[in-house]
Amino acid sequence: MAPQAGSCADVEAAFGVLAARYGLSNEAVGQLRQLQRLLVEDPLAPTAVRDPRKVIDDHLADSLVALELGVVRDALTVADLGSGAGVPGLPLAIALSSAEVALVESAGRKRAFLERAVVVCGVANVRVVHARAESWREGLGAYGLVTARALAPLEVVVEYAAPLLLLGGTLVAWRGRRDPAAERAAATAAAQIGLEPAGVLPVKPYPTSESRHLHLMSKVRETPPRFPRRPGMALKRPLGRS
Repeated sequence: MAPQAGSCADVEAAFGVLAARYGLSNEAVGQLRQLQRLLVEDPLAPTAVRDPRKVIDDHLADSLVALELGVVRDALTVADLGSGAGVPGLPLAIALSSAEVALVESAGRKRAFLERAVVVCGVANVRVVHARAESWREGLGAYGLVTARALAPLEVVVEYAAPLLLLGGTLVAWRGRRDPAAERAAATAAAQIGLEPAGVLPVKPYPTSESRHLHLMSKVRETPPRFPRRPGMALKRPLGRS
């Protein structure tokens, strides 16, 4: 008989699948278990998903699916924008122990959770940055990979990410069902800020997932010096829709 969803056996099986799929070490699996427990049990965790099995699917597996991309597996410097509950940045940091990962979060309560999660999970290659992406001067031109999940419209994410990327770096943005209008807007924004679309990868982080895509943008030119714009402008006057 197959284990019931949400049961201890089902949770253990799910961790086993992740370990086998991505070649995770025992230490990495242990750290992911700690993160999963925090997301399930910590009342201050900034997530509405509390079922133990769904946390694995919706947060851990959905984050780790980016390891299917060579540009993610080979990343040495990663900035995760709007980290919130720590996804995708913290699971990726656990899997990519040789990378330096910055979790960028402007909300104080979420930042406090991230700092607690980093300590509880024992992840040494992570730092939490309390800042908006547009205000983070230290991060300008410093990252080979920028990630973002459920942060903002795609053209806005493009504007947030471009100034932080090294020339030749990549933005990976998690999205659901494809939206041609949104993708056109993002491409228009990218052309103004030094990026260009590098593909959309359909992914299946867990068996019942639907319409999950990773959008890639490559930094091919230096970002014009007028960027980043002041905080709030990317949302108020998005480049791709002007």
